Amino acid sequence: MTKLLFLGSGCAFTVGTDNYQSNMLLIGDNRKKLLIDCGSDIRYSLYRENLSYLDITDIYISHIHADHIGGLEYIGFSSKFNPGCEKPRLYTDKEIMDNLWNHSLSGGMKYIENRIATLEDFFQPVKIDEDKVFFWNNIQFQSIKVIHVNSGSVVIPSYGLFFAINGFKVFITTDTQMHWNSLGKYYLQADIIFQDCETAKFPSGVHAHYQELLKLPVSVKNKMWLYHYQPGKLPNAKRDGFCGFVERGQEFDLSPSILTKNNLSTIN
Repeated sequence: MTKLLFLGSGCAFTVGTDNYQSNMLLIGDNRKKLLIDCGSDIRYSLYRENLSYLDITDIYISHIHADHIGGLEYIGFSSKFNPGCEKPRLYTDKEIMDNLWNHSLSGGMKYIENRIATLEDFFQPVKIDEDKVFFWNNIQFQSIKVIHVNSGSVVIPSYGLFFAINGFKVFITTDTQMHWNSLGKYYLQADIIFQDCETAKFPSGVHAHYQELLKLPVSVKNKMWLYHYQPGKLPNAKRDGFCGFVERGQEFDLSPSILTKNNLSTIN
């Protein structure tokens, strides 16, 4: 039995204690735990679920915004200076791995014990190469390139996840714009979709907005859960054909024999 727990389901700038940034925890049947993104409020969202860095065996990073990597310093330092703690494995695309240390983490982490540290001092890096495939807990994951931020001259590397458990296909978009041409085949193949969904009054242009998602085929909306939304009143997603908005602490059992058509048997 593999479960997906939403430690938070809000956007990068979610405030207060009712929700946190949209980081997730994939919990294996052997209690291994893959943290999908590690944002700046991760220690609080883990604590809310009676968890800590001690529970994290593996981490996947989709891209290098702070709500997805801002908690790596906490986990890295905490696990390194706890003699009984193994360094977590850190999975990410080689494009991201090459920048993660030099441009994001090294400023606060490279000077320790009178020497210069490297990423390997804190984590066990696993680069996802050209085939965009990696394995965790006997599950094959495909890293899906999405378009999140396009500067005009370069598309900032960002990746979603597509994987199957006993034939049941799961697509987690992570942060992405709405691009049917590149993502449509994954929407159609997936049995359940967890979709980045902006609900702000003024769209940012770097996330899929609710108004855009409304235009998707009914067959896609019927298997789509929405997350990474702004604080405040939310639209009636179920009335509009979606499974709903994911709530903080919502847990999904990804066992095909348990899941119903709209995955109504979530565990809270």
